[in-house]
Amino acid sequence: MNYGVIKKYDIANGTGVRVSLFVSGCRHHCKGCFNAVTWDFDYGQPYTEETEAEVLDALEPDYIEGLSLLGGEPFEPENQQVLVKLLRKVRSQYPDKNVWCYTGYLYDVDLIPGGKVCTDVTKEMLSYIDVLVDGEFIEAEKDLTLEFRGSRNQRILNLAEGRRGLRTV
Repeated sequence: MNYGVIKKYDIANGTGVRVSLFVSGCRHHCKGCFNAVTWDFDYGQPYTEETEAEVLDALEPDYIEGLSLLGGEPFEPENQQVLVKLLRKVRSQYPDKNVWCYTGYLYDVDLIPGGKVCTDVTKEMLSYIDVLVDGEFIEAEKDLTLEFRGSRNQRILNLAEGRRGLRTV
């Protein structure tokens, strides 16, 4: 997996001050995407053990509320295999930090067994995510007044509180 950038002090992609990892690779190709350069799976730098250590170290300060995964597309099958390992370590080292993830795939359609990008690690990956922002960016539904999402069709799903059933925030 490649990644475009690690933002160590991000306040735009979830609550509080966060560490954000922008992964490379996305098959959605949404018209008007703010980060189209990351569609290419080869964009950026290779994600290595050193990269993982950098992300984990950046999460250490008390003022960091959590980690956000964006892209590109974290739920592309190629990216899931790498990100689930990172999320295991985040949960182990920082159980009180929260995890946000942005995906163009739909939680209750594409990420369920039999769904378009459901793999052997999807369920585990979702188990570490507290808040999932799902749905492709739709330029015709763009709304700059929305908090933590770009278009009205996108949902903010509180998975931590809604493990027993789908709940939007």
